[in-house]
Amino acid sequence: MPLDTDQTDSPAPTLRLDQPIPAFEARTTQGEISSIDYLGKWLILFSHPANFTPVCTSEFIAMQQSIEEFNDLNCNILGLSVDSIYSHIAWIRSIKNDFGVEITFPIIEDISMSIARAFGMIHNDSAGTATVRSVFFIDDTGVLRALIHYPMNVGRSISEIIRTLSALQASDSSHLSAPEGWQPGDEMVLTPPTSSFQADSVVASQSSPGQSWYYSKIPEQA
Repeated sequence: MPLDTDQTDSPAPTLRLDQPIPAFEARTTQGEISSIDYLGKWLILFSHPANFTPVCTSEFIAMQQSIEEFNDLNCNILGLSVDSIYSHIAWIRSIKNDFGVEITFPIIEDISMSIARAFGMIHNDSAGTATVRSVFFIDDTGVLRALIHYPMNVGRSISEIIRTLSALQASDSSHLSAPEGWQPGDEMVLTPPTSSFQADSVVASQSSPGQSWYYSKIPEQA
């Protein structure tokens, strides 16, 4: 029996955290780009359902207004939707004319949905693109570190994206973990001990109440 090369009925790919992202090349509002271009810096790749829609417009404005915070975190921004490059250009010109905000980061044209499908933004059986509102946190080696999917009718919090990015970077540099609601400068937590000896050592080193052998806060390391 010949191998069936029709992939339309296959399940959407599953991206795994701490694994390299799918390689891609694309046309954007700022020219041709590839995933290789972003090695050496962190990357926020985010997708939106459609141009000229209110929720997506609010997100793009907020993302642009926070661009300096992303720059300070050595992070590039890259948008994506299945709209054409001409629609992208018309939309960002409209945002500038109507709201006084100039979008300075590129937006990928993904008419074929090849990138959206490779990243699992759209299931292969999907007849539409309304589910495409995703955020991918990609580190400076091209590895996926976190991802968030949102429904069509709920906008993203750009401040939460920045917080998550900051937490990932702080955890990498300190080898600690960020607890609930962590903000830059807050205390972080130790990795849980894996032996009774380590648990005793953690307890002996604690200098304040309200901690435990499995939950120990320490200042973020510079």
